[in-house]
Amino acid sequence: MNRTRWMAAAFVTAIMLAFGVGVYTGVTERLQNIVSAATSGSVSVPIFNAQGAPSGVDFTAFWRVWNLLDDNFVQTHASNTLPTEQERVYGAIAGLTDSYNDPYTVFLPPSDAQAFNDDIKGSFGGVGMELGERNGSLTVVSPLKDSPAERAGIHSGDIVLGVDGKPTEKMAVDRAVKLIRGEIGTSVTILLKRAGVSEPIEVKIVREVIQVPVINAYHRGDGIFVIELYSFSENSVDLFRGALRQLFQSGDTKLILDLRGNPGGYLDASVQMASYFLPVGEVVVTEDFKGKADNVSHRSIGYNVFNNKRLSMAILVNEGSASASEILAGALSQHGVAKLVGTRTFGKGSVQQLIQLGGGAELKVTIARWLTPNGTSISDGGLQPDIKADRTIDDIKAGKDPQKDAAITWLITQ
Repeated sequence: MNRTRWMAAAFVTAIMLAFGVGVYTGVTERLQNIVSAATSGSVSVPIFNAQGAPSGVDFTAFWRVWNLLDDNFVQTHASNTLPTEQERVYGAIAGLTDSYNDPYTVFLPPSDAQAFNDDIKGSFGGVGMELGERNGSLTVVSPLKDSPAERAGIHSGDIVLGVDGKPTEKMAVDRAVKLIRGEIGTSVTILLKRAGVSEPIEVKIVREVIQVPVINAYHRGDGIFVIELYSFSENSVDLFRGALRQLFQSGDTKLILDLRGNPGGYLDASVQMASYFLPVGEVVVTEDFKGKADNVSHRSIGYNVFNNKRLSMAILVNEGSASASEILAGALSQHGVAKLVGTRTFGKGSVQQLIQLGGGAELKVTIARWLTPNGTSISDGGLQPDIKADRTIDDIKAGKDPQKDAAITWLITQ
């Protein structure tokens, strides 16, 4: 059976990239909420199938309410238009889905499903940030580099309190994404709560076409090479391989891989990148289905280009590092290849499957969680750094980077 798997919530996630992983406002979940390259397509099942109603479930109250509404509801100005019978069915399905209290398990009626799939095609309009759920709050996983969201001063960890005057308490990630998206050139007002700031912050952002950046690599001149990876996109593996070629040509023996603010992308990309540093067969990440299916371990292809070559490696992470970033960082850290430097990662470690229900409707349902090589669930609090280092807003404004400085200090001693 072919399946399309999405890493939640966020690219949180979204993408919902405002459509995870694991989600950007305006960035597709194909990047933000990772598609496994080991699978393709989606499952197609009818809305009503031969199985019928589950045994032991009493639907009497449901049908009674259906008929009571039919017989008694009087339309007013507030109710606008009456729902069709199909819209009522979709409303019931949405309510059932919401009862699972999982921000990444979402029912998509045809219009929402079409918008979701349009996002997957590539560039799109939005503000360029990924949203996810953390501790019951709608949270910014990360703004994209050079995006309208980043230029407006939105930070990883900001809590979204409202969108254009609509409160987001208990709002699903998908719903918030839908509110934030809109016509290019129009603006959206987002109300934020930020740690350390007493009053809510209101930010007005003009929507743009969002182009997802991928990579930047450079030789520092002191024996340390830097690769800044912004997303795990379709072409990221080729670009990463090119950056490693630059590293070899430079003669450097120390590497900083900067995954800060990287909300994720393709699972296959993270596995292939890990394979450049690991022997064949080493576990990169495991999909844990908690007994509902056999676990699936994704293993190194075994490029292992640094075998018999001396390389010291530090990986920069923060709360904007999510999904595929956490997979790569967790694998290289727990196999002893690299040290993690920075702050705790986002913790976006669930897997979603997209199921076609017929009639254009779709269900995105959480089917598994990601486990690092040592069995740690990424969704249970993210990854903790080996070397803790903070970077404050004041540091950023002053052009300082204590996290990178900490990585350099450690690499010098190796």
